[in-house]
Amino acid sequence: MTPSRLRRVMNIWPPFLFAGIRVLDIGADWRSARVALRLRWYNRNYVGTQFGGSLFAMTDPFWMILVMRGLGRDYIVWDKAGEIDFVAPGREAVYATFHLDDALLDEIRAATADGGKYLRWCETAVCTAGGEVVARVRKQLYVRRKPTT
Repeated sequence: MTPSRLRRVMNIWPPFLFAGIRVLDIGADWRSARVALRLRWYNRNYVGTQFGGSLFAMTDPFWMILVMRGLGRDYIVWDKAGEIDFVAPGREAVYATFHLDDALLDEIRAATADGGKYLRWCETAVCTAGGEVVARVRKQLYVRRKPTT
C-alpha cells in the first residue's frame, strides 16, 4: 500500500472518522506523518475541550507504522505500551507530527541484531497551530528481527 492510499484509508477508518481525526500526510518515504484533530461538538469532553481519548487515538498507530516500514519485512514491530501527559486544555484544532530518522532505525537494527527483542519509547507532542503543547504522548515499541529459516 502506498502512503497516500494508507492516508485515504485511515481517514475513513471508523476510529478516526468518528473521532474527527484526519491524517493530513504520510511521507512518500514513510519517514513522516502529520495528523489533525479539530474540536467538534462530538469530540468534546464534559468541560468542552478536546476529549483525551481522541488526543491519544490520533497518535496511536503512527510510530509503529513508520518504524515497520522503515525497517522492512525482516522485523516484527508492535505497539507495547502508551502514555499520555495532558499539559493544557485543547480548545482548538491540534496537530501531531512524527519524524523517523536514520539514527533511530540504526539503533533498532543494532539492538536486535542478535535476534532479541528491543523495547523503545518514541515521543510526540500534540500542539495547537500556534505551537502550544496540549499533550505529550509516548508510545513504546516492541521490535524483534524475524528468525531466518
